[in-house]
Amino acid sequence: MNDSATDTGGGTRQQGQHSRAVDGGNAAGRTGDGTRAVRAGLPEPVKHEPTLPGPVFAAHFHLPGDPTGPYTYGRDENPTWTLLERAIGELEAPGRDDVETLVFASGMAAISSVLFSQLRAGDAVVLPSDGYQVLPLVRAQLEAYGVEVRTAPTGGDAQLDVLDGAKLLWIETPSNPGLDVCDVRRLAEAAHARGALVAVDNTLASPLGQRPLELGADFSVASGTKQLTGHGDILLGYVTGRDAEAMTAVRRWRKIVGAIPGPMEAWLAHRSIATLELRVERQNATALKVAEALRQRSEVSGLRYPGLPDDPSHKIASQQMRRYGCVVSFTLPTRARADRFLDALRLVDDATSFGGVRSTAERRGRWGGDSVPEGFIRLSVGAEDPEDLVTDLLRALDESAD
Repeated sequence: MNDSATDTGGGTRQQGQHSRAVDGGNAAGRTGDGTRAVRAGLPEPVKHEPTLPGPVFAAHFHLPGDPTGPYTYGRDENPTWTLLERAIGELEAPGRDDVETLVFASGMAAISSVLFSQLRAGDAVVLPSDGYQVLPLVRAQLEAYGVEVRTAPTGGDAQLDVLDGAKLLWIETPSNPGLDVCDVRRLAEAAHARGALVAVDNTLASPLGQRPLELGADFSVASGTKQLTGHGDILLGYVTGRDAEAMTAVRRWRKIVGAIPGPMEAWLAHRSIATLELRVERQNATALKVAEALRQRSEVSGLRYPGLPDDPSHKIASQQMRRYGCVVSFTLPTRARADRFLDALRLVDDATSFGGVRSTAERRGRWGGDSVPEGFIRLSVGAEDPEDLVTDLLRALDESAD
């Protein structure tokens, strides 16, 4: 990130705690993902100081005279956020110093910050019709504010058909929970030609699976609750953007709403990023093995995983994704069969969310917000031994049979 940026509080914000860019200013890709994740956002070394400073708990800072400098009030900036934001920025856009990252209290706080900071009454926005199940609630609120909301499925780049005149295009790829994929480059080029901004929900892919800004998006938005932090113990969200004016509006929204993370959560998130590449590699490799095993079962239908060569999304996913993710979705014949299957699992927790080191699965229809069959299962593959996890899944399928 740049060392200074406009502060929506009325002054000039100057970033503190200078850190070493992992790529050292060289072209993206010079440093491997593992090295980047381990060292992202660390400050310059100081003798006798920790390599990753502990969380800074402060509502206010010493501030004699005019309110200038990097830290003034705890709702605006915090040194612990600064390091985490730099770390995420180095993962989302390595080697670039023209992007900014802002962290939030949750993924929905991050999503809301982009939508409500960029849209006004009379504007139109395009959302995925098959995206995250809270989006219908977002749609209702946007419409209450006088924003026109259009929707189309992720697959087949269908959002292109409703793009004319829109102010913002919101992409979710792979989609949650259906795992459809769209062509981000194609959609971004079309949106920009029509004067629209583009935001990509990068939660399911993670920055090690996909870099939306490199594909042409203006914003990469994600829930850090999921694979980025990976332990199921933090609520966090972030926005990384390359348009300075748009990011100023996002920052202003965060200030107004106060949707900020606690310093302890921010510190835990930064610490957890160090193992991101290790976790992602294990989870992605295991997810493919799980998908291949499930493909052999006659009671499994609608199996989706972008990493499978015969998956409908594989071709475009292989062109824009570096890794295919840790989520596998499939359908069992009935709701009762799905419930019995989940109950029979021993190494997989029946829980919502995804991306954690412990595998989770749920019958997604229980929430009522997704257009999926009653027996639809979303499985998040954790870091267990692949053979143990596959054995557990196949055993549970056997035991849950009618």
